[in-house]
Amino acid sequence: MPTLDEINEAAPDTPVFVLHLYDRALLNRAALRALGYDKNAPDFPAGEVQRDSRGVPTGLLIAKPNAQILYATLAKGPKLSRQDQLNSSRLFFRELNRFGVTSAIDAGGGFQNFPDDYGVVNELHRNGELSVRLAYNLFTQKPQQELQDFQNWTRTSTPGDGDDFYRLNGAGEMLVFSAADFEDFLQPRPDMLPVMETELKAVVRHLVENRWPFRLHSTYDETIERALNIYEEVNRDMPFDGLHWFFDHCETITDRNIERVKALGGGIAVQNRMAFQGEYFVERYGAQQARRTPPIRRMLEMGVPVGAGTDATRVSSYNPFLSLYWLITGKTIGGLSLYPEENRFDRAEALKLYTLGSSWFSTEDGKKGALIPGQLADLAVLSADYFSIPDEEIKELESVLTLVGGKVVYAAADFSQLAPPALPVSPDWSPVKEYGGYAKRPDEAVGAFHSSRSAHVPHQSKGQSSWHLPVLGDLGLWELSCDCFAL
Repeated sequence: MPTLDEINEAAPDTPVFVLHLYDRALLNRAALRALGYDKNAPDFPAGEVQRDSRGVPTGLLIAKPNAQILYATLAKGPKLSRQDQLNSSRLFFRELNRFGVTSAIDAGGGFQNFPDDYGVVNELHRNGELSVRLAYNLFTQKPQQELQDFQNWTRTSTPGDGDDFYRLNGAGEMLVFSAADFEDFLQPRPDMLPVMETELKAVVRHLVENRWPFRLHSTYDETIERALNIYEEVNRDMPFDGLHWFFDHCETITDRNIERVKALGGGIAVQNRMAFQGEYFVERYGAQQARRTPPIRRMLEMGVPVGAGTDATRVSSYNPFLSLYWLITGKTIGGLSLYPEENRFDRAEALKLYTLGSSWFSTEDGKKGALIPGQLADLAVLSADYFSIPDEEIKELESVLTLVGGKVVYAAADFSQLAPPALPVSPDWSPVKEYGGYAKRPDEAVGAFHSSRSAHVPHQSKGQSSWHLPVLGDLGLWELSCDCFAL
């Protein structure tokens, strides 16, 4: 991790917020000033604002017992102008294209308010300027008003509204706040409040009645058990009957509950959170438990639809090749071996989870995910042969040519003459001017930035300005699943 002194030296005037998973955040002095976090700032009811001997905040926020302090701080951040939001979003989509991403499933994310914070993406869609296909889910916005949120949305919207570039996918990944078990493995597993069942049942009944697909954030088997009790009760009165629904994450799900998911026709969307938190998980729960966390192979053997994602961008990298590396090697980014061979995947199997597998989760199976006649004309030509390079080089892959709908949206290296026009770098303080691209070595970043005529800055999405320094890590405001890229 960078130190606070290093961040303050690198950016003395621009507010910087560096999020580390969901356990802490580092803010420079400019960010503390922008937020009004000074000696007189009150403490949060949950979470710690670290202070020096004089009582002045140092810039370190610690999430205990949950991530609310991090969410609340992000929500107070300064906003870009509308024009900068539009341009920054296009830069971010082009950054996704650089990694061969052509589609993404948006899980919503906290403090993304519908429809207001979707205005920028709506405008880009109207102008034909989206370079990533988006299937978005509606994430409830107010604790204890979740049912009201979904009642309002089911009156005005229908899943599938939109087109192949931008469409409503369903509800979630937060259905009710009382069912959210935060995945900070530095902290003990949270127990959900007793009101979870009552609140979740009301929302799920409403969604099933209106035939809305839904997803639920669930890290631990204990939470999944309680949710499935509700789902089965609702299903007895109001059958799910083929409705696409699924759990997100499921790190510690048991075989018994996988069977219950299968019986209800559900799926499981897994993400590579263990690639970044595996060491923390092993320290708390032991290496033996980590051997099947999550038990992806078992899910597939039992016939449950499985799609792989990144859980990006707020707490994880949007680089799908880091996820593929994790599935193939069973290792964390730090090099810790987590999984035995039976819970690892060959390269074709891993790729399938990120393409064909994920298409089920946007209700687009049969339309995308494979290079066959009749499917959408999206593909990526990679910088090296994914199937033959050494394992460690998988993490360095990117695209040299990305097509979406048959149109070139990113091109570099031998294809650089096909690249779309460069986008302006804005605002003026954007570190992309010096930086050149996430996951590029410094010696190649400048050359790549100029030769490909493209700019990369992962700091803006969905009409909600972020204010991060990309060179310090993968930061942003979306939780993305890589839905389709091809070789």
